[in-house]
Amino acid sequence: MSDSSNRAHGYAVRRVLPDAPFLIAATGGPGRGEYPTHRPVWFMRQAGRSLPEYRDIRADIGMLESCFRPELVCEITMQPVRRHKVDAAILFSDIVVPLKAAGVDLDIVAGRGPVVANPVRSAADVAALPRLEEDEVGAVADAIKLLVSELGTTPLIGFAGAPFTLASYLVEGGPSRSHAFTKALMHSQPDVWNALLGKLTDIAITFLRTQINAGVDAVQLFDSWAGALSLAEYTKYVLPHSTRIFDEVAAAGVPRIHFGLGTGELLSAMNDAGPDVMGVDFRIPLDEAVRRIGPGKVVQGNLDPAILFSDWATIEREVRRIAREGDAAIAAGATGHIFNLGHGVLPETDPTVITRVVELIHTL
Repeated sequence: MSDSSNRAHGYAVRRVLPDAPFLIAATGGPGRGEYPTHRPVWFMRQAGRSLPEYRDIRADIGMLESCFRPELVCEITMQPVRRHKVDAAILFSDIVVPLKAAGVDLDIVAGRGPVVANPVRSAADVAALPRLEEDEVGAVADAIKLLVSELGTTPLIGFAGAPFTLASYLVEGGPSRSHAFTKALMHSQPDVWNALLGKLTDIAITFLRTQINAGVDAVQLFDSWAGALSLAEYTKYVLPHSTRIFDEVAAAGVPRIHFGLGTGELLSAMNDAGPDVMGVDFRIPLDEAVRRIGPGKVVQGNLDPAILFSDWATIEREVRRIAREGDAAIAAGATGHIFNLGHGVLPETDPTVITRVVELIHTL
C-alpha cells in the first residue's frame, strides 16, 4: 500500500522492509515467485517464561504491570531476537491488556491466568463495559516505537485477542474447560451475546490500530479458545465479529494472521474472516489445512511444542517433516509457509534447543 493510501485510510506511514524473509512469506511472495533468502521462523510465546533473562528481569514485577512499562516491554520483546535470531519479534503483551487498560477489573493470576472480578452475564453487564480509547494503551504504543528503532530490519508483530476468546474470560470469570456460561449466554441470549462481542470487536480494532500506527509490521488475531465451538456455533456467533476486525484493519496494508488452538474443524470458517495468513495448530498437517481453507493463503505452523523436549535426532526429524509439509502446502495452493509451533513455547523448554531449531530451519 502506498504512503498516500495509508494516510487516506487514517494509518501512519509504515517502514519498508523489502528483504525481510518473514514479510516476503507473509505477503505471499512465494506464490508470486518472490522467495525469501531462507524459510522464516518465529515462535508464539518466544518472549517469556522459557528464557532465564526474562525470569530475572520480571522477578518482582506483575505480568500486567510489566505490559505497561515501555522500556521493559522493549527489552523482553528483544530477548528472543538476540538469543535465537528469529525472523520476527512479537510484542510482549497479553490479550487482556486492552480490557485492563479500558478499566475492566481483572488480573493475571500466576498458575491460573486472567481472572475477572465481576463476570459479564447480562445485558446490564454488557452495557457497563467501558470502551477503549487509544491513549489508554499509549504505553503499548510507546513500547512499539522503542522496538522499531531497536529491531532494525527485523519485523515486529502486534496482536489482539479475538472477541470470542475475550468474551470467554469475561463471562466465565477466568479460564474454563467447558465454557459452559459462555455457551449458555450465546445460545439463550443471542442479542446480549452479539452486543458483548460487538463491544469486544471495537476494543480489538482500537488496540490493533494503535499498534499499527505505532509501527508494527504485521498483526495476529488470537482466538485461543475458538476450538471449543462447533462449526455451526462459530459461523453464527463468532465469524461476523472476527470478520469485522480483519476488514477494519485491511487498509493498513500489514499482513493479518489468524490463529486458534484446536481449530482444525473451523479452519475454513476462520479463513472466511479474511486473514492473509492462517495459523495452524499441531493437530493436522499443513497440506491438509490448505485443502480445508483452499488455495491462495499463506500457512503458518505447526510443530508440536512438546517435541522440543525430545532428543535432538527426534527434534531434527520432526522439524524437517514440518518443512516438507510446508512445501507440500505450497504445492497444494498455499502462497507461502512461515515456520512456527502449533501453539506457544512451553515454560520448561530449554532455550538452547530453540536456538538450534532456528539454525536448522534457516538451512532448509
